[in-house]
Amino acid sequence: MIRDRIKELKQNEDAIILAHYYVDGEIQKIADYVGDSFYLAQVAKKLNNRTIVIAGVYFMGESVKILNPDKTVRMVDIKADCPMAHMVTVEKIKEMREKYEDLAVVCYINSTAEIKSHCDICVTSSNAVNIVSQLKEKNIFFVPDQNLGAYVARFVKEKNIILNDGYCPVHNKIRANELEDLKIKYKKAKVLCHPECREEVLALSDYIGSTKGIIQEVGKYKDENEFIIVTEEGISSELFSKYPTKKFYYLNDFVCDDMKMPTLEKLESTLKNKENEIFVDEDIAKKALVALDRMLELGVK
Repeated sequence: MIRDRIKELKQNEDAIILAHYYVDGEIQKIADYVGDSFYLAQVAKKLNNRTIVIAGVYFMGESVKILNPDKTVRMVDIKADCPMAHMVTVEKIKEMREKYEDLAVVCYINSTAEIKSHCDICVTSSNAVNIVSQLKEKNIFFVPDQNLGAYVARFVKEKNIILNDGYCPVHNKIRANELEDLKIKYKKAKVLCHPECREEVLALSDYIGSTKGIIQEVGKYKDENEFIIVTEEGISSELFSKYPTKKFYYLNDFVCDDMKMPTLEKLESTLKNKENEIFVDEDIAKKALVALDRMLELGVK
């Protein structure tokens, strides 16, 4: 069976598999670690394996390679990408640095290695508010996600948060009326939402947090058993595994096609043929590492 072949190949290559919550459930089952971007970044720095295989999108592979320059990092599908990661330019960052004094450029980890190399610190949806509140700079240019940036601004009012015009195409397309319809249909359900959504959607939520935060939040409800999950439906694999007696409802077509590109067949091919290796320019990697290391340092405080 393919799962047995993958396990054998993984052992032969001294490889370990990291998977994001949004990838296909079959990939999550065979992965050694499953989590959100911050968790996977933390795990990556502690690994001793020669080869790290990423089931996710390209910026994740770049980040892991930057954190582990001496290891071989491969993607299950090297074409899997994140559109939002490309929704800001180096030229825009330089323009903002010239326009504002006392400025910190904060980039969501959903960004390219090149963008990270021009930023002061990275954040994820699970630690963005915490990290931005610790920065000494008054002005914060938050890239690339305007929705997460707006969410941070709600909690860090002492900062001047300058928003970029980028967004996650999957989360951003959800409208308030769609969620309202689901709330009418499932009146007892609690609404748990990812901060990449629009403010109008977040306003209808009982809880707002990262993928990991949403999963943990469900566990805090002892009496409530119904939940409307407002994020990519790949999270359903972990939710069902942890809470098999609870009911989860999702909005229609809440799917990231790129996150669904990794498959067991592609994973086997990557290991067998030693494909899809990630390389990052040495100078870019060195500069981007500063932003990632600062995230790992401040993100746990």
